[in-house]
Amino acid sequence: MPRLAVQALTLTNAFGPGISPSLQGLQQGSSALSPGDFPGLEFETWIGRIDGIEQHRLPEKLREFDARNHRIIDLALDQDGFRERLSPLIQRFGANRIGAIIGTSTSGILETERAYRYRDPETGRLPADFRYRERQNTSAPAAFVQKLLGITGPAWVLSTACSSSSKVFASAARLLQIGWCDAVVVGGSDSLCLTTLYGFKALDLVAKAPSRPMDSHREGISIGEGAGFMILTREPDPEGGICLMGYGESSDAFHMSSPHPEGVGAARAITEALQRASLTPDEVDFILLHGTGTRANDLSEDKAVIQTLGNATASASIKGAIGHTLGAAGIMNAVVACLALREGFSPGTANLLNVDPLIRTDVQKQPKPEAPRHVLTNAFGFGGSNAVLIFGKNAA
Repeated sequence: MPRLAVQALTLTNAFGPGISPSLQGLQQGSSALSPGDFPGLEFETWIGRIDGIEQHRLPEKLREFDARNHRIIDLALDQDGFRERLSPLIQRFGANRIGAIIGTSTSGILETERAYRYRDPETGRLPADFRYRERQNTSAPAAFVQKLLGITGPAWVLSTACSSSSKVFASAARLLQIGWCDAVVVGGSDSLCLTTLYGFKALDLVAKAPSRPMDSHREGISIGEGAGFMILTREPDPEGGICLMGYGESSDAFHMSSPHPEGVGAARAITEALQRASLTPDEVDFILLHGTGTRANDLSEDKAVIQTLGNATASASIKGAIGHTLGAAGIMNAVVACLALREGFSPGTANLLNVDPLIRTDVQKQPKPEAPRHVLTNAFGFGGSNAVLIFGKNAA
């Protein structure tokens, strides 16, 4: 496939707003997880919570969109000069030629939780100020991003669980390749809410202690929140910048919430991404694993990696550092992949003490000052929805 230039990027998560705190934390091998103190949470766990998001305010003209998820999006898009990088593209191509493809798993469901908590005790009617369409509907994040950035091209939301904000890149690539857009804002956002916290607890997938992906004593996930965004264009960066080289998608539909034990669908997505990028397995220098920290997912992913890439490629999971951000997990990995290429380092796996002896992938505990050329990222969601991305550098 033609390489797509990354013209701008940003991310916000438990490390803080913008790239700088995440870059510093990942280069130091630290973790931003903290004991679970989310309102209504009554079981022991650690979470990746963004400090101060409750006090963040949206622009007055967009207050009908007020939801925790949209506050995180607004905060993220206000970092790293993202809007300033988009402005000349709007002037050059026109607002109607710039798309927005956003991934999320629960959108603004926290606002619906609150609305049901305060419904009329006699009639069951929800509060008059509850706005489902703008705050909870799955389409709301794309509508919010469009209005916030002033773009009017094709826009939609993908909600395929934890692969959501990786699959947005495939949709964006198709929009650019068929000429429907000249630039696409891609990204994803998910926010903490009781639905996911208690839902994953009910599945016995939540760890009491901080998540430790790939560890022999791993207990499960630490749920986090965050948002990240990129701008993709068809034009190669003349300065030899970072590009999306390939993507792979598959759906093995093995089980509603468990991965295929042999990693069949995940392996297919990795192979497809390599083919689109015109790369051989030994040309991949680093893998950003999905690495959730659950026993089944880590073993399944390991089998997929070994089948397709072998055991010689270094890898890591960032979920011990920021938590599993669910629908935003794909964009977290994608932005970190670009940072690894740009800054010349490879992240480690926070909280990893002893790699599970059943795992044959080369899992890196500590960050290293190495300069990868090609970074592959994995995202595997419920229902066997798999998405793999490969980022690299254009030749200068």
